[in-house]
Amino acid sequence: MPDVNDDAPAQTGQRATAESIERGRGGLDVDALLARVRSATTPPGTGPHAPAEATVAVGVPAPERRGDTAGARVGADSGSGAGAGAPGSGTASGARKEGSSPGTASDSGTGAASGGSTGTASHWSSDAASGSTDTESPGTGGAPGPAPLRAGGADALWDVDALASAIAAAAAPYVPDGHLPLDADFFDAGGSSVGAVELVAELERMLGTEVGLDDVFADARPLSLARRWLSATGSGTALAIPVTPEAPVAEPSPAAPSAPVDDRAVGASSGPVTPPDGRAVAVTTRPAIPTAPRPAPSARPLPAVAPRPLPVPSPRTAPLTAAAASEPDGRAAAFATARAEDLDQILADLALADRLPWTGAPEPLPPRRVLLTGATGFLGGHMLLDLLRHTDAHVHCLVRAADEEAATARLGEQLRSYRLPWSSEVRRRVTVLPGDIRSPRLGLSDELWDTLTHELDSVVGVAAAVDFLRGYQSLRRSNVLGALTLAELAATGRPKPLHHISSIAVFNEVGIASMGEDDPLARIDRLVSGYDQSKWAAEVALRRARDHGLVVTALRPGGIGGHTRTGAHNPQDLSSGLTSAFGRFRTVPAFRHLNAAPVDWVSRVAVAAVCDPDAWGYDYNLTGVPNTLDDVVRDMALGGMQVRVQGWDEWRADALARLDADPVPELAFLGRVLRSPTALKLCEATLTGPAATDDRTAALVESLGLPRAARYDARAQLSTFERLAEDGLARLPGKEDQPYLWFAETTEGSVGPVGAPSEVPCSMALTLSIASMYQLAKERRVDVAGTLTCVALHPEPLTVELGDLWVRPEEGIPQEHGMRHQLLRYRLSLRDADGGSWWLEGHKYARARRDVWRQARTLTVEIGREGEPATLAGEMVVPADRYVRDQIDGIKVDPRLTGPEKRAAKLTWLAWFGAEVGRGLLGPFARAAADLLDLRRTPTLTEHKR
Repeated sequence: MPDVNDDAPAQTGQRATAESIERGRGGLDVDALLARVRSATTPPGTGPHAPAEATVAVGVPAPERRGDTAGARVGADSGSGAGAGAPGSGTASGARKEGSSPGTASDSGTGAASGGSTGTASHWSSDAASGSTDTESPGTGGAPGPAPLRAGGADALWDVDALASAIAAAAAPYVPDGHLPLDADFFDAGGSSVGAVELVAELERMLGTEVGLDDVFADARPLSLARRWLSATGSGTALAIPVTPEAPVAEPSPAAPSAPVDDRAVGASSGPVTPPDGRAVAVTTRPAIPTAPRPAPSARPLPAVAPRPLPVPSPRTAPLTAAAASEPDGRAAAFATARAEDLDQILADLALADRLPWTGAPEPLPPRRVLLTGATGFLGGHMLLDLLRHTDAHVHCLVRAADEEAATARLGEQLRSYRLPWSSEVRRRVTVLPGDIRSPRLGLSDELWDTLTHELDSVVGVAAAVDFLRGYQSLRRSNVLGALTLAELAATGRPKPLHHISSIAVFNEVGIASMGEDDPLARIDRLVSGYDQSKWAAEVALRRARDHGLVVTALRPGGIGGHTRTGAHNPQDLSSGLTSAFGRFRTVPAFRHLNAAPVDWVSRVAVAAVCDPDAWGYDYNLTGVPNTLDDVVRDMALGGMQVRVQGWDEWRADALARLDADPVPELAFLGRVLRSPTALKLCEATLTGPAATDDRTAALVESLGLPRAARYDARAQLSTFERLAEDGLARLPGKEDQPYLWFAETTEGSVGPVGAPSEVPCSMALTLSIASMYQLAKERRVDVAGTLTCVALHPEPLTVELGDLWVRPEEGIPQEHGMRHQLLRYRLSLRDADGGSWWLEGHKYARARRDVWRQARTLTVEIGREGEPATLAGEMVVPADRYVRDQIDGIKVDPRLTGPEKRAAKLTWLAWFGAEVGRGLLGPFARAAADLLDLRRTPTLTEHKR
């Protein structure tokens, strides 16, 4: 799933794998790299070609290493690309900048994710400052060639680096630039969730073992994946610094003081050790692995080394992470709490808020110049239009694109996709800024950044990466560092309030007691999903920013439903996905509350908080009125969708089985969520959590005279459900579903040739049914089944194959100079016993006459063969003694409904049908009365003829 303010980049073509490896690999493909990984770790003397394999392994060129000072510099270089994430990567794609020498990092970023000019990069993007654990991750600096081996057998590096190179080569076809640096995040480089699934399949083919999708989403950097895979398959703990078999394994310890160390192997001991980049690590010893010396190649004499073997698991064996292996219940326990490395990174990111500048209080006036991020997203687009509708502000929209023209085109396209206007008036009040929330200073030039710091009145941060599968390491640049960059903009120059769109996900701890606006947030170690962690970290970091004088308003939506009028929805939203599955599969999991509200209400209240100075600086829950399980079941029953309630595990298994049996491309993301252990924790917390309370939001709404929050019920979801059905996400009730309500109708009469007397007896035994109240409210249509008996057509009864009845068709527009108004229209497709096809068209008319009772029961019909004009015509009437017995007392309702629901269904149908027929019968009398009371002196031509 892509970022909220990002659409899937167009894949212009997949480069050859050999061309995508730019760091001295000599044109090797994935299989060749993998062969070198395995041969590098095969002990000498094993296999038929052991000596040759050992020689090749030693000759594998090492990936380039970034300079010792490149990672330690904070803000010295601005080349933090969209996909690199580590210092020293000069472009968004990680490729060499044109004109630079191979392996040399460019001084400034390029493209949408550029970090701006040299020397102005924000410290939020520095991995060294934020506690990155990649102390020796290969960068783009350094010249390719054979790596110098360290004393004591430092060639144990090859299994990590070469495997990371193989993973990067496998991932290259799934990113737009066809190249992925070893320390770059797959998703930041432009990879999608679908691409990640395909990458997992490729890795399983390469490695001969099952690769967990969550492992890729947790931290999608090739180097990190290689370390975790080696650790999980039994080759020891993940390496944090290069070690020999005798050397200790180092783990990051941000709190330890830094000290210079030399480049020699570290002895077997325990204690703090500092790698070349200056960050301290904790050391754990590991005994050496005894093995025979490896013969050195003739071209370059080398000391004997003891390589650490790389295990090759048996095919289709599921790996366990280190955390899972230490728990008694195996893999499931690994997802019970947050990963230790994520917690370390979160704590390091929170400390970045202490670097924000000090600022004063902003002027308490409605904003006139606003910076809005995320305007291409679902909520952000609606907030942009609400800002323009309800204020006089000029809005600057940050849009990820290469230039202003592309950014403007993308913004307009996204707004139109949500059925929002993109008119000349809208464009007049909007300035589009090409940039990137993930880049230092938003990817803007120094001049433009300085101008905004002094001219803006308000900063509204909506942009975020919304992906429930990706890990914290993958989301932090968009969701945490981006929020801190906006805080820096708000605190610099003219004091400005920052309005941050957070999420109710900050409470997504399983078993949390309450979710009030001022209640404590969840414990971070109990948030497993990377999305939950990133939203928690962003909000907590901005709370620290308040201590620097910054006015921060936190707005927390829950599930954001579709627009109540236009039906526009976010197809990748979890709430939309679950609602679609409920309607499509007719099952719902047992839950406590669904904290969701329509996007139009959420946007309107959020913009009101932005524009009211008295509302600034507080926390708001924009969750509306929560839905209970009974509410959802009742709403769906009212819509004709009788659902069955299942336990969570049963519902999940059933939904996955249905998605596998009948794949729905639009719901593929939901299938991935339901298969992800970490995302399941998010779902569990969402479905079992308490109702969110919004006392402060309700007071704000009342004080400003805004529409009060209403439950997001069947009526509010009507337009959205139609759009979901159009997009293939949901299935509206149809003729194939069990009827919601039905009754019998019997008619008797006679027909004859058109224009001749009706002398042939004819009768119909019909069953009228409705699949849902939606069918009545939107189409005013009733389904018809049954038989027609008429010897003039066939000796045997004819069967109704397809039948519809419309109540007041065409709004009851009168026919024949206003003398006959349509009450009901029948259209039946019939088939006789010999296979012949017939059609029947029937109408019930209302006239300005006293026989109203007969008019409501009389049906005028025409009958003919399929594709031919009518050959028979006549009139049939519902017997007076059977009308009440069949069509009122004889109404049947779905037996799955409860007694009160059955009574409500009957009364609803009778009230609706009676009102429609009453309007139809009243129409001709009102028309006649108008003619009688017309006192105009000069009659019209029509009146004269009449």
